[in-house]
Amino acid sequence: MAHFAQLNEENLVTQVIVVANQDTTDSDGMENEAVGAAFCANLLGGTWKQTSYNARIRKNYAGIGYKYDATLDAFVPPQPFASWVLDEDKAQWKAPVDMPTDGKQYTWDEDTKAWVEVPAV
Repeated sequence: MAHFAQLNEENLVTQVIVVANQDTTDSDGMENEAVGAAFCANLLGGTWKQTSYNARIRKNYAGIGYKYDATLDAFVPPQPFASWVLDEDKAQWKAPVDMPTDGKQYTWDEDTKAWVEVPAV
């Protein structure tokens, strides 16, 4: 089984589907993204890119609302906060300050641009 993400005009993922192996293999019996993308386009229309759960391709498994970045050849999740910057190697957003690693729970405060400890319940 292979997974394919449909992209809209802004390269945002609108849906992710599972495609059977026989619908992604070429005449030599090899998995081929172009064959799978064409199958999806013929079935549902639109533009399709393959994605994988293990991040073997495109750095992240595509989710609805993720953006496909052609330069990085990666699916990038939505930016969680305006101050966070994209780590292009991982295609993940990173806070401007590393979260403490003391075992406590924290949440990001965008107003102060700092991690705030979540009180234990």
